[in-house]
Amino acid sequence: MSKSVERVRQAAHAAGLDIEIRQMSDSTHTAEDAAIQCGVTVAQIVKSLIFQGADTRSLYLFLVSGPRKLDLVKAARLTGETLHRADPKYIRKETGFAIGGVSPLGHLIDIKAYADESLMQFDVVWAAAGGTNFVFPSKPEALAKAAKAQIADIAC
Repeated sequence: MSKSVERVRQAAHAAGLDIEIRQMSDSTHTAEDAAIQCGVTVAQIVKSLIFQGADTRSLYLFLVSGPRKLDLVKAARLTGETLHRADPKYIRKETGFAIGGVSPLGHLIDIKAYADESLMQFDVVWAAAGGTNFVFPSKPEALAKAAKAQIADIAC
């Protein structure tokens, strides 16, 4: 198991979140791939999106349901600054995760996080666990709490 996946496991444990990390036989790189592998709807897949503040250069984590898109206007209101996609190499360096395996938990840095309220309608959601074919199920409220994510209307 990779260092990234182990870091997710340790972060979940430290946050009091009991998870079972599962290695899937095929990639879970996209929400659609993950839904097929997990046997759930795409809406139950948590996309962990990283954006960077234009003024502060701070990274922000947005947890969004698979088919939804981050609303940059709503997100900017929450963060207090204009946002843009962060460079994948910078994301990897700062968070310890490569795009496609970014987890809500276990980042190398403290990162301000937001979870879209639409995720809260499900009994269980699935999130990346630090690798392109590692995932874990969780109750959405418990996941948001463990990620220290503010639940808000951030998607369209």
